Amino acid sequence: MMRIVMVVLCFCLVSFSCSTQRDISGNYAYKTECFESELDGSITVKAWGNGRNYFDACEQAKKNAVWDVLFNGITDGKSECHQRPLVHEVNARQKYDDYFNKFFAGRGAYKRYVSVRDERIVSKFDRSRKGARQSVTHGIILRIMRADLKGKLIKDGIIKQ
Repeated sequence: MMRIVMVVLCFCLVSFSCSTQRDISGNYAYKTECFESELDGSITVKAWGNGRNYFDACEQAKKNAVWDVLFNGITDGKSECHQRPLVHEVNARQKYDDYFNKFFAGRGAYKRYVSVRDERIVSKFDRSRKGARQSVTHGIILRIMRADLKGKLIKDGIIKQ
């Protein structure tokens, strides 16, 4: 009887130790990468977002892409489209806190400067997806209207020309 218990215990130990860990990729912070810079002042990027489902993750990816263009700059991807951040002022996020809270709200103005029109039908079926237990991370291809965004920030007095 002791022999059977040991065999079952060893089998359970081996079977549970061989499973892959699947909940770390959803918690990793992916960087926004630039694919190309257009002549009309827009850039095509691949941005990542994390959310409860696909739609939340895509909205977060759009916000992350605009955030990176505004405050971080785009440093990953093709070397021809390394973009410096639009807002150079130190602590601008804290200084214009009310403005950027409204800008990035659920139905905020950031949506006017992001489009998914560069995403081809093939890439819609081959979207990058990473998962964790409680959230999913999706990477989508977006076009950011950088020149229009810069014009709005100049008009609103956030940056100087």
